[in-house]
Amino acid sequence: MNQVVTHSENDASVDADRRFGGLSRLYGLVGATQIRQSHVVVVGVGGVGSWTVECLARSGVKALTLIDMDHLSESNINRQLPALTTTLGMSKVTALQQRIALIHPDCNVYVVEDFITPENCNALLSVGADAVIDACDQMSAKLAMSQWALHTDTPFITVGAAGGKRFPNKVDVADLSEVTHDPLLSQLRQRLRKLHAAPPAGKPMGIAAVFSKENIVSSQVCDTQTDNSLNCHGYGSVVTVTATFGNCAAAWVLDGLSRKSAL
Repeated sequence: MNQVVTHSENDASVDADRRFGGLSRLYGLVGATQIRQSHVVVVGVGGVGSWTVECLARSGVKALTLIDMDHLSESNINRQLPALTTTLGMSKVTALQQRIALIHPDCNVYVVEDFITPENCNALLSVGADAVIDACDQMSAKLAMSQWALHTDTPFITVGAAGGKRFPNKVDVADLSEVTHDPLLSQLRQRLRKLHAAPPAGKPMGIAAVFSKENIVSSQVCDTQTDNSLNCHGYGSVVTVTATFGNCAAAWVLDGLSRKSAL
């Protein structure tokens, strides 16, 4: 269920021009105005998406829709922005909603405590947003969102896997057809070509992607071939990389919003 919060009624003293004036000097008056009139959807607000939300809120966007069903746990503290001792157990979207109120009180925040699925994708994304950011890690959801974006021509960027990566300077943004070193995005690319008639190899796919050119680092504390405990589940992660992924996704969207036709 969506929850709409308009924070401007809570604090009439906010000087938005002063608070977000730095954008005008960077993007120009028109570009900054377009950013501040925009609505962006962020799907997945964990290790990557939470930092994306922070960037967008601090850039003065008019509205944010946050979609995620997870709650904050202690294992999130090493990489997720809202994960604190005082927020453990809270839903991620609610924790971010409260944080945005302290950063950008005039931002309208729509929270959706749900996961994107092929069945609900169209309904949850068809909210008239100016851009959609996919920061989730579920292949079925990424595939559904990518297909939706291609069919609707909605500005859209997908994010690859930040786990198992150590160096933020290796992170880049490119068309999905050019992505390397990312099994998750490679699988997405293959499925789009096979199941949804996406452009063949060698041609742009029209989907921007954030990825790292670094080789994946396997677990350094156990033998994943013999140890199936939770301590050995998945790849390690570090905030310097997850935050960079999130920042890159937000930067791509902000640049496009400031130049509308560029996205």
